[in-house]
Amino acid sequence: MRATRIGAAGLVAALLGTLVTTTPANAAPDAASTTTTTNATCTTDPAMPKRQFRAMWISSVVNIDWPSKASQTSPDQVAAQQAEYRELLDLAQRLHHNAVVVQVRPTADALWPSPYEPWSEYLTGIRGQDPGWDPLAFLVDEAHRRNLEFHAWFNPYRVSMPAPGGAGADLAQLAPDHPARQHPDWTFAYPPAGVAGSRLYYNPGIPEVREFVQTAMMDAVNRYDIDGVHFDDYFYPYPSGTYQVPDDATFAAHNRGFTDRADWRRDNINLLVQEMSGKIKAAKPWVKFGVSPFGIWRNKAADPLGSDTTGSQSYDIISADTRKWIKQEWIDYVVPQLYWYIGQYPAADYARLVPWWAETVRGTHVQLYIGQADYKSGDPAYGSYWQNPSELSDHLTLNRAYPEVQGNVHFSAVQVRANRLGATDIYAAEHYSRPALVPAMPHLPARPLLFPVVTKAARQADGVRLTWRQPADGVGPLGTATSYAIYRFDGSTLPGKCGTADAAHLVGTVRATPGGAQSWVDTSAAPGRRYTYQLTALDRSGNESPTSPPAFVLR
Repeated sequence: MRATRIGAAGLVAALLGTLVTTTPANAAPDAASTTTTTNATCTTDPAMPKRQFRAMWISSVVNIDWPSKASQTSPDQVAAQQAEYRELLDLAQRLHHNAVVVQVRPTADALWPSPYEPWSEYLTGIRGQDPGWDPLAFLVDEAHRRNLEFHAWFNPYRVSMPAPGGAGADLAQLAPDHPARQHPDWTFAYPPAGVAGSRLYYNPGIPEVREFVQTAMMDAVNRYDIDGVHFDDYFYPYPSGTYQVPDDATFAAHNRGFTDRADWRRDNINLLVQEMSGKIKAAKPWVKFGVSPFGIWRNKAADPLGSDTTGSQSYDIISADTRKWIKQEWIDYVVPQLYWYIGQYPAADYARLVPWWAETVRGTHVQLYIGQADYKSGDPAYGSYWQNPSELSDHLTLNRAYPEVQGNVHFSAVQVRANRLGATDIYAAEHYSRPALVPAMPHLPARPLLFPVVTKAARQADGVRLTWRQPADGVGPLGTATSYAIYRFDGSTLPGKCGTADAAHLVGTVRATPGGAQSWVDTSAAPGRRYTYQLTALDRSGNESPTSPPAFVLR
């Protein structure tokens, strides 16, 4: 979007007109605005943070969240799947989320017309079948309509799911044009074929594989207006019994001088993360790169840098050195899956892991969001702690003690919607009662934005309609207003600089639309009340402009 420019003379006139024609005679600055400077500290409400990443995972593998399996047999498959997705986005909006993390490459396949990989079976029920539309284009566009960031979730190395539902270890069951069938030497089965749960993986130790999966994923980055690239916790496969990953020949051929296979495997994954990071930033510097690892890096007993836990260690079991990725700043954010309760659970106590992750990101530009186990809430299979309706809300309360924790991602969408025990309602009321802006990432390139100018604020039947213009936008994504934040204050007073320090007065955010004039209706405005509105513009990285001159609604 490139908003229509207002010339210098027009800008001055617009600003003067806003101040002269809408400022009532009795308007006066409040105490905060007369004493606050840009370096002053404002008192804020921790329950209403101005910035907090809020999202839910929308998983496509085995039709967990979207699209549903039922949609595949609908008389109008496309319409059914689009309606299902819109309903999930509507849920995200109601919960004041500001992002979605959508799985678009679940098993070395694609939810877009990829020139490298086959269509995902989870769209039509048939591996490789063209669904007749471009789901990813729709997914991104619908998220942006609601001003939700769209993070494209890719699984780098998984090729199939276990039989009978998936292809298992049988290459012949994959789509006919699947690259794994063309390059069977790129894959291995784990656990071995014939063993329950066996599936296919691309071999992370083969350089051509690493290059190919990056190319396949970068196709989506280059072609679609995504806001983030997201990896989950599947790198090398999780151990199954005593079976070993069958990579003897690969290690012999591609060890790069490593003599310890565990170190070599970790380096294979390190290279994937480092190289993918570089490619994303080279193509689109504003696209964020995040990883959602298993919640334990290493235990303190194995490494003094580890956490006070005794559970499985991702560093060892899946060759994921997540601490290194943070310290090297190869990623922009990390979402450890802390799917454990607060309590006496020495293997992995939530209250022990949050401070460890907070300390790990401290001093880096990597932002920390916490992966929340909504799927466990109210499920008797996970024990008595998860029968507490406030368990998840207690997690978010604990997070407040650690400023490094800048958000949460909930697994997964259908579980959030299920709202067992009313747990979703509880944490939403206690922690997501107001909208929030996504955390800014100052390390990403940016150009300062001018504030918007409100040209009209008028009552109508359904609320107060605000109309504004962006005085001047730069060229390209870094200099363009991507969205706007709307702040509302009671009465006809100038709010002061602390008025926008938290979300107490943030009534909405809206995506910028093509063209000059922007518009939004405040449907929550009470009839007959006086209000003062101020707006700010935000760029692709969440950087906020100064506030607009105030606009007053006097009746």
